[in-house]
Amino acid sequence: QQQLVESGGGLVQPGGSLRLSCAASGFALDYYAIGWYRQAPGKQRELVAFITGTGSTNYADSVKGRYAISRDNAKKTVYLQMDSLKPEDTGVCYCNWGWGTIDHVLGSWGQGTQVTVSS
Repeated sequence: QQQLVESGGGLVQPGGSLRLSCAASGFALDYYAIGWYRQAPGKQRELVAFITGTGSTNYADSVKGRYAISRDNAKKTVYLQMDSLKPEDTGVCYCNWGWGTIDHVLGSWGQGTQVTVSS
């Protein structure tokens, strides 16, 4: 079964950092684009960052300069380094995969990992 499992969330104070992990099982990540998504309370899920199969990255304006996405194909894991966190970064974070710029995700949504930014 092809799936991605998110981990690394938690409670952090404004200005703090977290590193999320997205681990694949049942398939190799190598040629896919992987995206990180956030669903804030009461809002729709949105794409915040993605990395293509060739390593190109793209970020939502709200996280540019604060988040960094990377991948380790040998470990079948994609990471999201989140720095200078703000309360508006709070939400459940998910990862999923697709082709190119991920206009359409290929996987089912997992449990996600909760990120809470609060003092």
